[in-house]
Amino acid sequence: MADGLVLREARPADIEQIGALLAERGEPDDTLDHRLVVTDPDAGWPACAVVVDGDRVVSTATLLDEELRIAGVRLPAGQVELVATDREYEGRGLVRELMRWAHDRSAARGHVVQAMIGIPYFYRLFGYEYAVDIPPVRAVRTVPADDGAPALRAALPADIPAMAELQDLTQSRFDVAMPHSAACWRWLLAHEASTVWVVERDGGVVATGRTTPPDDEVLLAEAAALDEAAARELLRGVAALTPGGQVRVVERAGTVAAAAWHGSLADGRRTQAEQYYIRIPDVAALLDRLRPVLWRRLAAAGIDRTGRDVVVSTFPRSAPTTGSRSSPTTSARSPPAVRCRRQGSWAAPGWHPTTCPRCCSARTGSTGCPGCGPTSTPALTASCSGRSSRRSPPTCSATTCRTSVVIRCSRSPPATPR
Repeated sequence: MADGLVLREARPADIEQIGALLAERGEPDDTLDHRLVVTDPDAGWPACAVVVDGDRVVSTATLLDEELRIAGVRLPAGQVELVATDREYEGRGLVRELMRWAHDRSAARGHVVQAMIGIPYFYRLFGYEYAVDIPPVRAVRTVPADDGAPALRAALPADIPAMAELQDLTQSRFDVAMPHSAACWRWLLAHEASTVWVVERDGGVVATGRTTPPDDEVLLAEAAALDEAAARELLRGVAALTPGGQVRVVERAGTVAAAAWHGSLADGRRTQAEQYYIRIPDVAALLDRLRPVLWRRLAAAGIDRTGRDVVVSTFPRSAPTTGSRSSPTTSARSPPAVRCRRQGSWAAPGWHPTTCPRCCSARTGSTGCPGCGPTSTPALTASCSGRSSRRSPPTCSATTCRTSVVIRCSRSPPATPR
């Protein structure tokens, strides 16, 4: 880096400087967040990077391993967190270098998507887009009434399996969800800035949620309940933490808790949109993971594309698939085989269209391309679908054409599928 600055993995000796930087540029609680991450056996110091000027830490960022679930498909994901730069070093591209480190590390760890919350609009500079709504916060108008004392208590490590099961049940109602990792559950229980609670019934956990420390007001988030009675008991117990104070809840629309609290929450509209940032580094790789979901939805919609390409285009790139008809005795159509638009069509497990630098745009690990083999480099010609089949001019190429570009290989396709 310029001016003698060095970007490197964080070390235990950096922890006090990183904590002070995070507290100054962010929130005091960020210091504890960072300490929990780097001292955790599942994350550790490799999850954090710093930029140093000599012995001075002047910028930092952390990458967490997460899992994003889309319609039942589990996708490895990365989450960039705890980004901060010393005021004296702003405007020198340090965050850009740290984001490059985070994305390189994310790719090396097999993540196919990144998610984060950050400075409004700023992270669009690094390929992020607003994509997933953040649930709104609503004030509690009336607290559910009951005669007995609320069966609310602080969660213990032994409660994690039951809480995770409740959260999975709650998130199963949504197409897109990010469940807590095992490490995250440990961090939440150890954190001083929030408390995780459970409601018990007949010796079992039937509701859970996380609150800010009770003061003049308390915020209840991540509520999950087995049934509406458990959800009302959770809200009643949290309200008892701050008698006479204001209670607010993060409303997860469509959940058991939201239904149970419907009559208890004040009306209100957001004054501005709030969404999670999402970055997709390789659209084709993500679509390949989602291929079964997309095909099931095509079949459920009654769209029969048997034997024909289905091209999902982002304009700069396209990801073609080829459908195959299922047996007459089968109610659902089979997932489409990968189609190499240069070589022909065949099913090849582990194949990823548009990522091979050779002829087939396929990724097969160490075995190389099914069409070209591991070492050959065939001659390529390009034709742009926007210009019929003419040879593309210098200004129209696979990386610059805004329509679907097809690269055809000079080699003949293999005799049998691989």
